[in-house]
Amino acid sequence: MRIPAQSVCTAIRDDIVSGLFERGGRLTEEQLARRYGVSRVPVREALRTLESEGFVTTRRHAGACVAEPTEQEAADLLEVRLLLEPLGAARAAQRRTEAHLKVLRGLVRLGQERARRGQGEDLRALGAWFHETLAQASGSPALTSLLTQLRHKIAWMYVVEQPSHPVESWAEHGAIVDAVARGDGERARALTALHAEHTVAVHRLRRPGRGPDHGREKVRASQHAVNIASARH
Repeated sequence: MRIPAQSVCTAIRDDIVSGLFERGGRLTEEQLARRYGVSRVPVREALRTLESEGFVTTRRHAGACVAEPTEQEAADLLEVRLLLEPLGAARAAQRRTEAHLKVLRGLVRLGQERARRGQGEDLRALGAWFHETLAQASGSPALTSLLTQLRHKIAWMYVVEQPSHPVESWAEHGAIVDAVARGDGERARALTALHAEHTVAVHRLRRPGRGPDHGREKVRASQHAVNIASARH
């Protein structure tokens, strides 16, 4: 049964972001196929996708390697996000569905509750879910895809610390949703731009080789993810 390259791509990307595969390290098709329990065909396709996303580069005489982004490239990602997230919010104000609003409002309620309780780990996951849903509400697959790639690469290059005032941060989320619900694209854009500027301060450049989850447990998790995907297809 053929395992889709998308599942393999997700597993490799997750391991790159986590730091399991260090920057500059070689990625051979044989090694990856053995690690994830798949053939070399989906691995080859996955590496091509990851190269187009900037996670992998091909070197002469070395083949596929994990990319080594510069500090300037990392800084550029945050700048691009400052431009694209407000655009997504403005689009969402015009194109969102009631289902999007329901999810966004629910996430804001949970986020505000967790912020008051000081549950930081929950807030990180809820924040990622909020911004993913807001991007989807833009009704633009191309923009959603770009924002998703940005989130992956920023997580790879930066350690994101908790804001010093999480209650205020989630109040900003709530104000964005209110503007989106009213169809006020300009206010949604402005509020999202302000929120994005505030979050830049909690990004700390990650040093190569020091990603989280660096170890064998991550390998097992990646294998499990691919095997689950194969069972569904």
